[in-house]
Amino acid sequence: MRQIATSSPSQCASLVIIVWMVKPALADKLKSLGVKKGTSHLPPVQAGSPAIDSLVAGGFLHTRRGDVFAAEQAFPGAYLYGSSALLSSFPLSLISQWANDPKVSSLPISKFAFLDTETSGLSGGTGTYAFLIGAARFIEDQFVLKQFFMRDPAEEPALLEGLADFLAPCEALVTFNGKAFDAPLLKTRYTLHQTPIPFSDFSHVDLLPLARRLWRDRLESRALKYLEEHVLGFTRSSEEVPGYEIPWLYFDYLRTGDARPLAGVFYHNAMDVTAMAALLAHMNDMLENPYDGAVQHGLDFVALGKLFEDLGHLDQAARLFERGLESPLGEADFHVAVKRLSSLQKRRGDYAEAVRLWERAAKAGHVYAHVELAKYHEHKTRDVKAALKWTKSARRAAERADLPAYARKHWLEEIARRLARVERKAGL
Repeated sequence: MRQIATSSPSQCASLVIIVWMVKPALADKLKSLGVKKGTSHLPPVQAGSPAIDSLVAGGFLHTRRGDVFAAEQAFPGAYLYGSSALLSSFPLSLISQWANDPKVSSLPISKFAFLDTETSGLSGGTGTYAFLIGAARFIEDQFVLKQFFMRDPAEEPALLEGLADFLAPCEALVTFNGKAFDAPLLKTRYTLHQTPIPFSDFSHVDLLPLARRLWRDRLESRALKYLEEHVLGFTRSSEEVPGYEIPWLYFDYLRTGDARPLAGVFYHNAMDVTAMAALLAHMNDMLENPYDGAVQHGLDFVALGKLFEDLGHLDQAARLFERGLESPLGEADFHVAVKRLSSLQKRRGDYAEAVRLWERAAKAGHVYAHVELAKYHEHKTRDVKAALKWTKSARRAAERADLPAYARKHWLEEIARRLARVERKAGL
């Protein structure tokens, strides 16, 4: 193992690079921390400041663009992250359909790379760079995680080269909000260094949009750490550092050469990457086998029902809605599920079940159910008397319902048009 001294003049030069590369707002923040243009004002790095390789298990990789520090750890295939395995036993068939990418379902899991970056800021653009990149993939029976660290901005080409070498066997990325942030940021950095983008033709599964579909009605947050605690049953240790502190911890490291605060940043990044694998496995189990314990909350069944309906799997969607209605639900959530299921049964042509659900919702005072029953009797049974009855009851329900003014106006106008038409049919 070869160690590069942290007290070299290149460290001072890197501060100049940062000030000129970042956007003005970030540059102002750096100035408030004592970072100034030039190098003459800088104090010398304290002798004996702990280097990163003395705190984090890893070594120096030799790449075509120089050396880069890389930490590595491996998790056995049977490792549990909280209550979830890192690997699902089912193919990614439905996730592939949701992502609208058939390639996702055909690739072995060894072709997927799980990736997360820690950056100098959250604004993106050419002034933001990734100083720590965590990437992991399944190699034989292990989940192997590598973290590439840039001790100095001058090492960025080596960091990007090391990441490219690690990604070479892969054909797909898994990220959390990576389509909006991590991938564009890295593409910018590779382009600036005139280096081929290693994942330019990869499939990309971003877990954040799917997490929003599955848990937006049940959980108050869809942040990765929140999902870890409330879905995966995992709580991070005291090593964890808040994400918003990470850029400033790195800037302090560049200024002082003291790597001790960065141990928590490595931990944060490692947990983010590992959590992605566990979350993908859990999500896939939910979609592929929802009735075998992977789904336990009624709202999750309802969310899956909505997703399956949107994917065109109407029979499975109906079964999921029904399972959700069998679970304890709040009043509002219960009637949302009834509405979705009744509409779904109507699409499937199962009017007997749809009518049963509409009558159930009508008793609870839901305007839409009265209107649906009026439409059903007007157009399907041709029972004008029943259609007139349900249209009038719809008007009464709209007048009594606790609705915003615009919603009540909408319903009353629609019902008035329907009532006039049905009365004409009835000869009134």
